[in-house]
Amino acid sequence: MFRIMIIEDDEKIRRIVADALRKWQYEVIELTSFENVLGEFEARQPHLVLLDVNLPVFDGFYWCQQIRSVSKVPIIFISSRNQNMDVIMAINMGADDFVQKPFDLGVLVAKVSALLRRNYTYQDESLQLSHRQLIFHLSNSSVQYGEHTAELSRNEFIILQTMMRQIGKIVSRDDLMQVLWNDEQFIDDNTLTVNVNRLRRKIAMLGIEDFIVTRKGMGYIIE
Repeated sequence: MFRIMIIEDDEKIRRIVADALRKWQYEVIELTSFENVLGEFEARQPHLVLLDVNLPVFDGFYWCQQIRSVSKVPIIFISSRNQNMDVIMAINMGADDFVQKPFDLGVLVAKVSALLRRNYTYQDESLQLSHRQLIFHLSNSSVQYGEHTAELSRNEFIILQTMMRQIGKIVSRDDLMQVLWNDEQFIDDNTLTVNVNRLRRKIAMLGIEDFIVTRKGMGYIIE
């Protein structure tokens, strides 16, 4: 059974979300103390985290960064804050998705289910893909070029795998958003751009420039 940790200081929202998830047979961990979120996370080892931005002591961005320093567990922000900068900051801190309050419980549960399925299904793969001497290790979500390696986030993993299985073909932004989030109409377009640019930077730092090329108005391609 998958364990989901809810880090939300609004008791009413926390209970509503927890009840909805339990109906879908998820084990739910509700945090009620927010002084040592990382310690609670490490002790309980959830498979996914639902994280509010506005928390007492330290905000959700801080705790997202702390969790990312020790784990690749999927993280979804749930927040009333809806500025583009908040979404971009969440993604840059390592979050996988950002859901704005008030949200539809059905949509939230669908996102949780899809993220769990994709994250833990992909982890089981043990293949390698290669192109232009870049080796993509599917088994541990990393890329290697010569003696240099870099670890990928869950979203970077999915983007690169989708594109490397279609080398020489243009992959549209809509197709990538569908693979990443399924309900792409709920995702700000900037979120995909942030993920692609972050993946590009990691590959460039290994020594390969222009590995992913933008085709304006069409999408992206690995040539």
